[in-house]
Amino acid sequence: MSKINSILADSSASISELKKNPMATVAGADGFPIAILNHNQPAFYCVPAETWELIVDRLEDIELATIANSRMGGETVEVSLDDL
Repeated sequence: MSKINSILADSSASISELKKNPMATVAGADGFPIAILNHNQPAFYCVPAETWELIVDRLEDIELATIANSRMGGETVEVSLDDL
């Protein structure tokens, strides 16, 4: 029975293509993730550094929003700016 995998990227390339010219392979995806295939199955995803930084920033924002939302309506403490 053949294994069917979803490819979660609009672009894909073989490992051979990646080995031949890594930067051209990544550039060909125009800043978006690219699925790297091994025997026509996704082996991993290659994400440009700038895109990865945006993803990590977004994940951090989501985590901070979750923490802030969990603290909404909780105990408050009055503080004077002069005390800081």
